[in-house]
Amino acid sequence: MSDLDFSGQTVLVVGGSSGIGNGIAHGFRERGASVHVWGTRPTAKDYEGIEGSDLTGLAYACVDVADRAQINAEAANIPALDVLVLSQGTVVYKRGEFEPAGWDHVMAVNLDSPMACSVAFHDKLARAKGSIIIVSSVSGYQSNRGNPAYAASKAGAVSLTKTLGEAWAKDGIRVNGLAPGLVATKLTAVTTEHPDRMAGALRAIPQGRAGTPQDMAGAVLFLASPLAAYVCGQTLIVDGGLSLS
Repeated sequence: MSDLDFSGQTVLVVGGSSGIGNGIAHGFRERGASVHVWGTRPTAKDYEGIEGSDLTGLAYACVDVADRAQINAEAANIPALDVLVLSQGTVVYKRGEFEPAGWDHVMAVNLDSPMACSVAFHDKLARAKGSIIIVSSVSGYQSNRGNPAYAASKAGAVSLTKTLGEAWAKDGIRVNGLAPGLVATKLTAVTTEHPDRMAGALRAIPQGRAGTPQDMAGAVLFLASPLAAYVCGQTLIVDGGLSLS
């Protein structure tokens, strides 16, 4: 059996309804896992026709992860869990994160909710000797002058990965992270859907292309697999070389 065979395992991808999370969810599904995804729209049908969203073969639930009560209520509906992928994220443009409402919303989704989800599933993951993968961003390692909450929350996610990695290793839970570079999703449309901005962004990436959700899925599959059995508290940067200079 392959080390990347997840047959018989249960995986939850928070934020798995579209974009990077959706690519990760299908990566696990294609390798035999039973995959749950949480998203923000009322039903799976509400994602039909949306680019970057395919809920075929995935068990969907609507959960507002900014609300701890919703996290805890839906967590009770998943009796056992082997892998928790925290791929939720939001951003507020036009300097909205400099205002209290924008700051609070981004921090609630990008930093508070990964902690709340991790705590909600701790005991189930401990029983399974499972793993958590926290998706942050290369923005967690550098300035993002227009989005202070996004950058700070992603830096916090990197630190949270280290801290939970150390704290929960004794419980048999491996906690690691993924820091994507530029991937075409709804959060990066402000760049990817504008040719001049996109051309400038690509010039800064040594590999000369944006990443794909499948690129991110490959890294997460590795981190969740026995191939990464001795990897603990680390965030893997997957950015085509963007952060090298």
